Amino acid sequence: MYDSIRPGQEWKDTDGKRIEAHGGYIHEEDGIYYWYGENKEKTFGDSKLWTYGIRYYSSTDLCNWKNEGFLIEPSNNRKDPMFYERRIDRPHIIRSRSTGKYVCWIKYNDTSSFSIWTADRFQGPYTCIKKEYRILGKKCGDFDLICDEEGQPYIFVETDHLDLISMKLTDDCTDVTGEPAYHYKGIRPPFTREGVACFRKDGKYYLLTSGMMGYVPNPSQIAVADQIEGPYVSLGDPHVDEPGVSSYNSQVSCIFEYKGKLIALADRWVPDYVVDKDVNDTLTRAIASNYDKKYKATFREKLQMMRSPMMGSANTSRANYVMLPIEFEDCKPVIRWKKEWRP
Repeated sequence: MYDSIRPGQEWKDTDGKRIEAHGGYIHEEDGIYYWYGENKEKTFGDSKLWTYGIRYYSSTDLCNWKNEGFLIEPSNNRKDPMFYERRIDRPHIIRSRSTGKYVCWIKYNDTSSFSIWTADRFQGPYTCIKKEYRILGKKCGDFDLICDEEGQPYIFVETDHLDLISMKLTDDCTDVTGEPAYHYKGIRPPFTREGVACFRKDGKYYLLTSGMMGYVPNPSQIAVADQIEGPYVSLGDPHVDEPGVSSYNSQVSCIFEYKGKLIALADRWVPDYVVDKDVNDTLTRAIASNYDKKYKATFREKLQMMRSPMMGSANTSRANYVMLPIEFEDCKPVIRWKKEWRP
């Protein structure tokens, strides 16, 4: 069907249906790439349905994706962690070196907690072993799972809409251990760091984040450290063709490697809501005024904020994807806009 990637355009699977793997991640195994994420096909913004199960797809060329069905199926049981009215976000899968099991962490926006699932193979079936789990008892937000160069697994997670921390995972990858490391501390929305994506390159660790504006696209920031626990130093916005505005009207969900090339996968959650510098400045000031008196916003600006697609009002069933390569310029990762490109 495709011989190239067209960022921001509607992307269909090999059956001709929209790809539904939002807030997703791409996992490689035996030369096959698996893209998994939130199924938003029934999330219209005017109903209680948020995510209808976790779908996954397979590909060998990143352009054409075969629908493999549900990685974890939705449920109509209100007591089930996959009940379709739960606000299920951003599944991440990591493999435990000690048990060999695949471990899936899923964020819940409604309770600011996680469920944790395990399986003997990537394709499942997955069994839920923890419900409503919170790290350090804190409200948990966007996160990423990553291993350091020695294979030690870590979680990077936004907590209490204030801090971005990292912690070691236990050997079975189902819990945290040790003390947290703080990377962004005491920051209020919209400056709180979320949309967390981590990667390592040439012995350094990189931390890519967005601000906190719900589904409204906003500026990203990338930071670098010599060690996974930091300290991290900001390198600014990697979206160099549109710095400090809206990250090409998208939010990065993961960074993965394909044939030696680093690639960023992002969601364009609300394609019809285009953010330019004026819109970003207005919404930034309106949200920040709720937490800090030095930011002033008029009634009209606050009304504009309330009418923007912050969370539940957004029709994410129409969300598209922005997949772009990461390049390095003067030792800084940059993401340049490409209308069309080939992996």
